[in-house]
Amino acid sequence: MHFILNTLNILFLAFVYRTPVIEARRVAPLIEDDLARRPHRPAECIFGKQIRELGSTWYADLGPPFGVMYCIKCECIPVQKKRRIVARVQCKNIKNECPKPTCEEPVLLPGRCCKSCPGEYGPDIAQDVPPQITLEEEERSLKHFATLLTGKTSLPLRRDDLTPSSAFNNAYNYVATGRFNFHRKNLYYSFYLSGSTPRPRSLQFVDVSGSILEEQTINPIGGVYQNATGKLCGVWRRVPRDYRKLLREERLHVALIWEPSAILTGQLARYRALNTEQFSSLLEPAQGVDETLMSGAGATAIVSASAASAPSVHIQLVFNGVFLSDEISDVPILVQLEHLEKDYVILREEITVNKPSTELNIGEVRSAISGADLRLLARGKLGVTISSRTNPQALKLQGIIGPRATCDLYQTLLSSEAPSSASGLAWAFLDRSGALRYGVQLIGLEEESPLVTLVDDGGKKRTELEDLTPSLVGGLANGSLERPGPRLLEPLFAGELSVVTASHMGSLLRGRLVQKPVADARDTSAPILLRRLDSEPVPAGLVGLVWATVDLDCTLHYELEISGIVNSDRTMQLYLETMPLLAQGAPVARRLLEEFTGAVLEGSVTGLSSVELYRIESGISYLEVRDKIAGAILKAPFRTRTPLSCLPHYADNDVASVVAYNMQPPRSDVETSACFHETRFYEEGTQWTSKTDVCTMCHCHRALTSCDAVPCPSMPCRTGQQLKTTPGHCCPICSAATKLNETLDDNTTSSTSTTSRGCMLAGQYHLAGASWHPYVPPAGFDTCAVCTCDITTLEVKCPRVQCPPLECDEKVAVRPDKKACCRQCPAIKSTATLPAGDALPRDQASVSSRPSAEEILASGGCKYPVGGPFENGKEWHPRIHSHGEMKCVKCRCKDGEVKCDRKRCPRSLCNSIAQQKKRGVVTAEIDDCCSTQCKRARRHQRQRHPKRTAKREHINS
Repeated sequence: MHFILNTLNILFLAFVYRTPVIEARRVAPLIEDDLARRPHRPAECIFGKQIRELGSTWYADLGPPFGVMYCIKCECIPVQKKRRIVARVQCKNIKNECPKPTCEEPVLLPGRCCKSCPGEYGPDIAQDVPPQITLEEEERSLKHFATLLTGKTSLPLRRDDLTPSSAFNNAYNYVATGRFNFHRKNLYYSFYLSGSTPRPRSLQFVDVSGSILEEQTINPIGGVYQNATGKLCGVWRRVPRDYRKLLREERLHVALIWEPSAILTGQLARYRALNTEQFSSLLEPAQGVDETLMSGAGATAIVSASAASAPSVHIQLVFNGVFLSDEISDVPILVQLEHLEKDYVILREEITVNKPSTELNIGEVRSAISGADLRLLARGKLGVTISSRTNPQALKLQGIIGPRATCDLYQTLLSSEAPSSASGLAWAFLDRSGALRYGVQLIGLEEESPLVTLVDDGGKKRTELEDLTPSLVGGLANGSLERPGPRLLEPLFAGELSVVTASHMGSLLRGRLVQKPVADARDTSAPILLRRLDSEPVPAGLVGLVWATVDLDCTLHYELEISGIVNSDRTMQLYLETMPLLAQGAPVARRLLEEFTGAVLEGSVTGLSSVELYRIESGISYLEVRDKIAGAILKAPFRTRTPLSCLPHYADNDVASVVAYNMQPPRSDVETSACFHETRFYEEGTQWTSKTDVCTMCHCHRALTSCDAVPCPSMPCRTGQQLKTTPGHCCPICSAATKLNETLDDNTTSSTSTTSRGCMLAGQYHLAGASWHPYVPPAGFDTCAVCTCDITTLEVKCPRVQCPPLECDEKVAVRPDKKACCRQCPAIKSTATLPAGDALPRDQASVSSRPSAEEILASGGCKYPVGGPFENGKEWHPRIHSHGEMKCVKCRCKDGEVKCDRKRCPRSLCNSIAQQKKRGVVTAEIDDCCSTQCKRARRHQRQRHPKRTAKREHINS
């Protein structure tokens, strides 16, 4: 028992601490430049194929045949490595920690490690600790956070390097503000950067001591959404439970890093106005201020507005840097809301800060404004200013009010309540100038000329707000609304804005725009509309959309939404399908991305091969949603941009496009080997006639195409018949068969039918009366058989060639050439003597001469390095330069192949030779080959069984 446990422990350690040999570096890395990336490694444990968060515990599951080891308790623990917190799996055997049972006959229950008395509850359950609060309650408590990052708010982080440059912060005058939303255990972050602040290289989440909890590399280019909005977007996925506690207690900080000596940090904190935020502003020192006093200062404004009967605006400010050194209490601050172009003040109020702080101060302003000013606010025409009342020219922060800093967009699926085969999708977001960019895609309404409108569903009566029909072309509508007002933005923010598509034929598609956070997958140009595989009209039409992208770490991110699912508990599957080329019969590689239930799926997959990523980049891939029971239900072609570092690498003279069908992706679920020939693919084992030459047959064998010219058998026609070639067929047939085919066709087919009489064999059509050699891949044509399509019964018969009986032994008979049907006896060389005259003896000379090497090989001879080539049927002893002729080995050439065998000596002959040597009798019959071979056999026998050999020799003596 102890031996079994020790063996399992060794196997378990090998399972946990296995070395990634496959992923080991094969060559030395190049010298890293300043923009070298550190791969993203989240602080979580990977045990087998399962991801475990920090602090979780579980029983080790080694898979079959061992299963779950209930006596091995594992835990994902944090480990400090310099400033970084990394995760590590720690497992221990808890068998020795079991309490001693109090009864005489304890029992071991299934799924337990420790024995217990009947009716008692053992303490060895080691499952994950359940959370103190539900996920919904946790999301509500962690919903909205914000931060201000300036030189004055940055913490002096503990650093690993002690270089002199680390004492100075080159980012001290940079300004940024961030928003954070917690959703499904993921923390989405969004940042606005000031105009003078470049895009950072990386982002870190740190605790108050400066330990790095999470680090991510920032894409220097950004996606479509980030470039259109001017925001920095991302997500921290699967935030561990301990770190969520830090977030809840506002003890989590974020750091933006440009270089080792340029870092800004800020604390994540709750602000009451974040729940209703509609607009945001990032304030930085205005022109003409005292740069000495305002160095490292900044502010952010959280703005919300209401367009009800009495329009109003509410502004919450988070700021610093507008105080003099001697102002320590009850300091008045001026707040202004003003028009940027016409230079007039809409709102001017004074707030008092009781205890000014050099890091963060909070103030609020609420006031009624006119409807016209509210429209200016929605269109990005207003700005906010914070200044000191004591010295407003020297201490002043200013910024433009624009769309809120949160990275979000609005999307919906368009479906019909009535049975319909039409469907669609729509999405929209606000860009940096405040314009509403939108996209609509429709299918099934191509011939109905539909109308597309934005409708407010919030009131008792639905109100049409905007008409998007002018931008609809070919089922796609893309455009922007340059001046959206409060009338449009309020229902958009409240989730009450719908996209409605209607046609004069009665089709009606509707969907309500819903806010979604933007990160990874949604930071692309447009989503992918998943279409139903069947076109039958169904109620509540099934439709789906997918956002997908590939990041710098070659990870595929996807976010899926489906509507119209009847049973939400059904298990669904998302598959990635790739193919080498968009051609008929192309082989499909299918990879299961994830199984899920419900209508929403967010995930990612790593380990995609460079070939799969190349196919995604080239647009020769598909995303498919399958019902695990019913099969495929939704599918769409899929294409997204892939970083160049993730694609296959080639030499300068290589053609990159050939990789699509020359290489196959590994680890895919289904990939049939196929051959590409003449614009299409053929499955393994199939045969076909070339489209360009009817006299060429091809087949697919091990993903390689081989083609052979069609050999026509001899056609003995009867008297009065002639060979006639038929169009579309390679070999001719007798003219009588052609006339009979034409006569029977006229009698048996209608005037509209042009089909000729014939036979089918292996997918190939042959005319009645035709003869041909069968095609047998991979060997090619079998010329030793002739198939015939009977002219009357249309039956196929393939008799083989009848060979004459041999006049010699079968072992001696050879084939004249490799494709000869019958074997022949080797020719006997004849010699002739010259006639003797005068009864005097004369020299004899051979009449025949040795054939050339080409003639020997053509007649089935064999190549051989020493003394070759040898004729077919020839026997010889091989020669080795260091040993001479090997008399004990005989080689023989037969049909182009050389076989060599060592002379075998039976045991009886060896015993006879041994007895003769003991008696001192040496006869001429003793073979040198057998003598040596028998001596070697006796020596091996003594080494293997020394006692048995000594006993046998003693008996014999």
